[in-house]
Amino acid sequence: MKTMLVTGGAGFIGSHLCEKLLDEGYKVICLDDLSTGDEDNIQRLLSDDRFAYLQHDITKPLAIEEEINHLFHLASPASPVDYQEMPIETLLTGSSGTHNALELAKEKGAVFLLTSSSEVYGDPQVHPQREDYLGNVNPIGPRSCYDEAKRFAEALTMAYHRKYGLDVRIVRIFNTYGPRMRKDDGRAIPNFITQALANEPITVYGDGSQTRSFCYISDMVNGICKAMFSKEMSGEVVNLGSQNEITVLELAERIKKLTNSNSKIIFKKLPEDDPKQRCPDISKAREILSWEPKVDLDAGLNKTIEWYMNKKSIKI
Repeated sequence: MKTMLVTGGAGFIGSHLCEKLLDEGYKVICLDDLSTGDEDNIQRLLSDDRFAYLQHDITKPLAIEEEINHLFHLASPASPVDYQEMPIETLLTGSSGTHNALELAKEKGAVFLLTSSSEVYGDPQVHPQREDYLGNVNPIGPRSCYDEAKRFAEALTMAYHRKYGLDVRIVRIFNTYGPRMRKDDGRAIPNFITQALANEPITVYGDGSQTRSFCYISDMVNGICKAMFSKEMSGEVVNLGSQNEITVLELAERIKKLTNSNSKIIFKKLPEDDPKQRCPDISKAREILSWEPKVDLDAGLNKTIEWYMNKKSIKI
């Protein structure tokens, strides 16, 4: 039985990935320091004897005795709320944390996958964004701690590939949503849903004309697994996300309708360096991985809304 290590495994995407890997018959080691992850996300997995949880800060030296065949490196704050509250920790996770993960993969001879981000493209001047687009990033702006952490992590990953022949692959994740996103995550969908369910004002930043494309969690996890287990992905980078663009205002209106909410939509100042457009070109994922999202936005939003409604912490 092959063993998978998932750093950041108690987070939103990481916990869903751990579940899928167990469903596929693998042994899974979940590593997380719970700075942004939640042990509740993996609670039901703890009774599976193929699952092990290790609470550890990836920026600290890492030693694991058992064999590891594949290492999924997801550890990092990912929402603007988190990484702007923890800018230094975010940079160290992308640098020292990625270095520690790569060293472990090299030691174990494991295949290494880095989950990078569409943030490496910054506020893009090319649309949609292809993997060969070099980006438009402000290296000293308020989002730079995350943008540059991911850009450095990509560079370090490729350096290990070129110098040591380590089998690596990079996925650039675009906006992803679904159950287990924290209600205080700060991103559009959890914000809008929790505000709508409470009949509180729905906060849209700017005039809402900025566009995003949202990929449901099950589709994203499928794409990550395809990228990890595809031999053609060695040394490659690929975008994963939905190509169905929607304005932020349209998204707010859609969530208001789906929740039958009485909320009013209000507008606040757009944060500095907030991208005006964000949409991936997924031609490469289609070609190499035969992957594209399957879950319709309304279907995914309904599943997500249902999850939030079932959370005891939500007051309706």
